[in-house]
Amino acid sequence: MSLLFRRASLASLGLAFGLSALSLSPLMAQQTAPASADAAAPAAAPAAPVDPNTVIATVNGQPLTEADLVLAEGELSQQFSQLPPEQRRAAALSAAIEIRVMAAQAVTTGLDKDPDFQRRMAFLQQRALHGEMVEKGVVDKVTDAEVRARYDQEIANTPPTNEVHARHILVKTKEEAEAIIKQLDGGADFQKLANEHTSDPSGKTSGGDLGWFGPGQMVPEFDKAAFALEVGKYTEQPVQSQFGWHVIKLEDKRTKQPPAFNDVKDQAKQAVIRDKYFALVKSLRAGAKVEIPDANLKKAVDTLESAK
Repeated sequence: MSLLFRRASLASLGLAFGLSALSLSPLMAQQTAPASADAAAPAAAPAAPVDPNTVIATVNGQPLTEADLVLAEGELSQQFSQLPPEQRRAAALSAAIEIRVMAAQAVTTGLDKDPDFQRRMAFLQQRALHGEMVEKGVVDKVTDAEVRARYDQEIANTPPTNEVHARHILVKTKEEAEAIIKQLDGGADFQKLANEHTSDPSGKTSGGDLGWFGPGQMVPEFDKAAFALEVGKYTEQPVQSQFGWHVIKLEDKRTKQPPAFNDVKDQAKQAVIRDKYFALVKSLRAGAKVEIPDANLKKAVDTLESAK
């Protein structure tokens, strides 16, 4: 999902920058010894649900709950990504305590009254609310039926294309390629000649096999020649490209099959989310009074908006 859809991160507040790198470093330096197969522990029972209001620590008399810890783990997950799972909870709690005491000190010294900080906090609150609106007003409302319909629509709107299965022999000079074509004209086996003569490393043991490919996947000269061949035929003249001179044989051709729904379900869902998001933004912008005095800036913004 794009950065547009991400919720505001606690890290972006500038608080707990680095999250006490010195205190976390010993945790990250530890390594857990691998357990032997003989000493494997039995599977643990599913953990019982945890009450989010459970107080796990107090900081200057203020409770820090399980819900606070979950929030810290989620917002600061990137900093904890290299820690073993059993250490993340302690690291998250340590970070949450660190944020609490530093924030309290910032209030004591009046940093919360700083105009720049207040502007940043206002923006971050708006960004967080934007994220909530996206999650609750867009993402959570996408249905499986809408995702399937988007997939069907994309398949219906995609014209069928052919793909080919080809082999080639790549050599440095036109004369070498012409000599190979002459041998093929005399009945020589294409795969054997490819193994013997091609300078393409991947083709030396595969008879020059390139597998299946569609239009535009090869350099233009090669692409044009391969798709012009009939099945079982090879190029009567060498084909030059930036890599050298090719002799190409077409093994087979077929209509390219569309991807299965389950293979692209996530992409289809993202497309639905994107469309719903921009539709929501468009409707809200239409009802909002937006004034941009700078004519050049307004023109640039209008251009961006029209492209959405």
